[in-house]
Amino acid sequence: MRFFMYTLGDERVPIPPPTPEDLARMGAFMAEATGAGVLVATGAFAPSSGAKKVTYAGGSCTVTDGPFTEAKELIGGWALVRTATVEEAISWTERFLAVVGVEGAESRIRPVFGPEDLPPGVG
Repeated sequence: MRFFMYTLGDERVPIPPPTPEDLARMGAFMAEATGAGVLVATGAFAPSSGAKKVTYAGGSCTVTDGPFTEAKELIGGWALVRTATVEEAISWTERFLAVVGVEGAESRIRPVFGPEDLPPGVG
């Protein structure tokens, strides 16, 4: 099963640069997750000031430049993982949040559907 795990970001809260110790802990965690075959891809998003929103209506698209101050939640960082169960995905997420160590940090987990999830003969 694949899961999209993401943390929430708040562009109003400055994030201090990671220390060498922070980078070492995160590097060890990422190496373990990759070696275990769990981590498929990961990344973080730049501020929404450089983002674009594309809206389709009435047969055409409108492009709006960021920042998006009306957004209630912004994705900060993300990971695509492959685990046997959602419980395993939760376990990896708990470990990730412990490595990050930010009080109140929150991560969300969403199943990702792909061709392998379709019934036989479909797709």
